[in-house]
Amino acid sequence: MLEPTTSVKTAMPESWGGEMRALLTIGVPMALAQLVQFSPYIADTLMIGRIGPAEIAAAAIGSVLYFLLWMIAIGPISAVTPLVSQALGRDSGERKDIRRTVRMSVWACFLMMPLIIGLLLLTEPIMILAGQDPQVAALAQSYVLVLAPGLPFTLAVMSFRNFLAAIERTIVPFFLVASSALVNIALNWVLIFGNLGAPELGLIGAGIASSIACIYSFFAFVAYIKWEHKARSFDLFSNLWKPDWERMREILTLGWPISITVTFEGMLFNAGVLIAGAVGVIEQAGFQIALNVASAAFMMPYGLSMAGAVRIGLARGAANNGAERRATSTTILASVIAIGIFAIPVALIPEIVASLYFDMDASDTKPVFDFVVIFLPLAAAFMFFDAVQVACNQLLRGLADVTWPMIITGISYWLIGFPIAYYTALHTGIGAKGIWYGLTAGLVAAFIGLGIRLWLQLRQPSPV
Repeated sequence: MLEPTTSVKTAMPESWGGEMRALLTIGVPMALAQLVQFSPYIADTLMIGRIGPAEIAAAAIGSVLYFLLWMIAIGPISAVTPLVSQALGRDSGERKDIRRTVRMSVWACFLMMPLIIGLLLLTEPIMILAGQDPQVAALAQSYVLVLAPGLPFTLAVMSFRNFLAAIERTIVPFFLVASSALVNIALNWVLIFGNLGAPELGLIGAGIASSIACIYSFFAFVAYIKWEHKARSFDLFSNLWKPDWERMREILTLGWPISITVTFEGMLFNAGVLIAGAVGVIEQAGFQIALNVASAAFMMPYGLSMAGAVRIGLARGAANNGAERRATSTTILASVIAIGIFAIPVALIPEIVASLYFDMDASDTKPVFDFVVIFLPLAAAFMFFDAVQVACNQLLRGLADVTWPMIITGISYWLIGFPIAYYTALHTGIGAKGIWYGLTAGLVAAFIGLGIRLWLQLRQPSPV
């Protein structure tokens, strides 16, 4: 007869400095990985910007639907963090429960493929119905269809990364993400511009490059998990083809409010792209580039806050209230400092930042460049609020508190942020600058609401 096993709670640091070191140990590689993972989108925008404004606008509106699908799918992936970290917090030797969670999250990524293809096939008519330029909408349709095959693979990579972060394996994953970004950028250079004897595919080449890089990244992570000692001990790919519908239900139950929360925020920014398109193609191209800069800056606090979700999840699993509060304070502080590294230069030298995206000798560059220079200081202003709200949101997610954040973000972004952006941009003399005012208002409301919710959660004793 087997002896009953004894659970051993994960030990947590007892000081603020110890918690900050623990956070940064996994958080800095995660933040850098987020930034590097986003770099192909920066490279796409930089390279596509040298083709023309219509291609930039097509990439922008195509990304609206592409990232809508990404946001819908992100819930089951994000559910990996609280389920795995709390399981390890309760018992540092847990293996089977974690294996079930990761396996079914990967299943969820690929089961969504029919939805992905079906919606992206409607890109052109949806964008025409939304008032976008028909030529730009047709370009966007072609672009997203070649992006689509890579989406489930990149979602599965995020699931692997969440698992690896919970077991404090983030250094090698950073280099794997970096290698994927380099593959993407190299293929962009070949396929967009027709180098090394390849056909010159322009915008379509950028989409093909992204899909190939996503597939490469997936298999690189599989190889690493099967090789690395601690990751291998979880035997993630054992019974890979065996369904576990009970765990799938748990993942989806926890994940669907996360998906809606992310969609509320992300679609506000995508709505900004469409509103800018209703103002004009030049304004839309300028808005897309400024948003690209803001999104790149967001990757640092986002990665740190993901690490914060792991830390607070471990603390909740170990029923350690003090550790939960320390994880909260250190995550918010680190996120604000990280965003400042980007926001301050963007506000002070917008001309230099904007010039990185353009061939300044091209005849059609100047109008778009001028709008980017106007938009960048406005984007820098909301970055700090964005950093705090994402930290609060991720920390709540680590506590498996997902329903109230969904409600708070829905109110903040769509009852406050969107009406201000829509009205000021289209019905006042402010023009496209009004979109940024609406985005800022929504983020301020979100950080206040989520901050209050997090404070209330931390006042409650951790469940044993």
